[in-house]
Amino acid sequence: MLSTIQPPRYLSRFPLRGRTKSRSFHILSSAQPVTKTCFAADQSQILSIRDSLLNRHLSAVELTHSYLDRLKQTEPHINCFLHVSDPDKVLKQAQDIDDKIKRNEEVGPLAGVLVAIKDNICTADMPSTGGSYILEGYRPPFDATAVKRLKDLGAIVVGKTNLDEFGMGSTTEASAFKVTANPWDLSRVPGGSSGGSAASVSARQCVVSLGSDTGGSVRQPASFCGVVGLKPTYGRVSRFGLMAYASSLDVIGCFGSSVADTGILLHAISGHDSLDATSSKREVPDFTSQFTYASSLKSRPLEGLRVGLIRETVDAGVDSGVKSAIEGAAAHLEQLGCVLKEVSLLSFSLGLPAYYILASSESSSNLSRYDGVRYGNQASSDELNALYEESRAKGFGSEVKMRILMGTYALSAGYYDAYYKRAQQVRTIIRKSFKAALDENDILISPAAPSAAYKIGEKKNDPLAMYAGDIMTVNVNLAGLPALVLPCGFVEGGAVGLPVGLQIIGAAFDEEKLVKVGHIFEQTLEGYNFVPPLVTDVGGASPEL
Repeated sequence: MLSTIQPPRYLSRFPLRGRTKSRSFHILSSAQPVTKTCFAADQSQILSIRDSLLNRHLSAVELTHSYLDRLKQTEPHINCFLHVSDPDKVLKQAQDIDDKIKRNEEVGPLAGVLVAIKDNICTADMPSTGGSYILEGYRPPFDATAVKRLKDLGAIVVGKTNLDEFGMGSTTEASAFKVTANPWDLSRVPGGSSGGSAASVSARQCVVSLGSDTGGSVRQPASFCGVVGLKPTYGRVSRFGLMAYASSLDVIGCFGSSVADTGILLHAISGHDSLDATSSKREVPDFTSQFTYASSLKSRPLEGLRVGLIRETVDAGVDSGVKSAIEGAAAHLEQLGCVLKEVSLLSFSLGLPAYYILASSESSSNLSRYDGVRYGNQASSDELNALYEESRAKGFGSEVKMRILMGTYALSAGYYDAYYKRAQQVRTIIRKSFKAALDENDILISPAAPSAAYKIGEKKNDPLAMYAGDIMTVNVNLAGLPALVLPCGFVEGGAVGLPVGLQIIGAAFDEEKLVKVGHIFEQTLEGYNFVPPLVTDVGGASPEL
């Protein structure tokens, strides 16, 4: 058993059938037949959509209507979006795709795929507020590089998702505008700071979404919402157009309802960008080449893969249900042929305080630009210093103010060596400990969070307890490594249980291995359906693909 309880079997994935030709990520002509590939399209919403469009089984307009209808029905309950794109414009883009297919013209590999974008990622002609009053009404004149790449491949942006202000939080309760609910239980948080992006995929309001991850803001909400979340290696994806929180830690990550979709999305946005000096020039592998039919898998498809279970992540402080689910997932990996052993990272507990010192210090510098003069809404004042003070006092929320104060203190004269410098030294130790562990193991595993989703308001007034929830994820950011989170079981809670996520950590720029392992794990995990009851309650809002 992978969990303490199992949801009823009426919770099922949307039926997806068919095959697709595109194994490598390139544009196919709509005139080309779609033929059998290395893996089934029913493992991927993206590939099923492409199959249905090119084989004329479904139009892009019909598909878009189905998602917009579900979004309209579920959004009042969940509050995933700060801005929803004009339906007429979205449907016009879908109609343009249908017209190209009718003329046998080429369409991009993401044609007709509805994508939600976290609201700290810039989008042209669309609000980008960072979840803050200080940027309320701001519309960037450009797209972030990741967004531009998705649009160039035919994706349709359905809207901007809610987040903790500037990415500072773990619940979306720190958003200046609204609180997002968890689709599995509307009284619980979806996680954060990318809670809106995770919840929108979980509720099937879009196909995939983008989030950002500074200390776990993709992986923790993926675990809470029962979806797949992928944090890439630092430098794999351009940060141009991502509002800076902690520049040495920030990455843009991906959400999907399957490992396949998440891998395809990552491939689409990865690669060097001349607009971001920190983006890597490494070649981007074809992640879909790692996918295979479930029926063609060997009885032990991961034979010999060395897996290290991080001992410190299943010790005291982790909920018993979560620990049970992770132990079950580890046993499942052993059944797939993995060689499992416990590994100890003695520096693991040092990551949380080091992370909050470094992230707060960098944020105090990065957010200094929002002063009402250079950036941000301006308060009315006759004196310059008063203008700065009023603009920031009214524009920033309490969580952002607290982290700016902490960061400014850590960087101040007399305290720099004691806090910031020491935190950087700890970061070096953490990097070395992960390298040593990954030299002896192919991947490392842990829970994505010490608990499942908790009640809205439960930890809002206890910031230390909320910060402690990041213990499983912050070390990965400090080391700059990639990590994949996918659902592996359930614990008690809500109407049908709450999902638990398994975190798989790999060596730098080895996302390909994470996607391969995750895809096999996902296909061979039986008896679990990670679609929340809210989706089945709204009924037939999605046509069969």
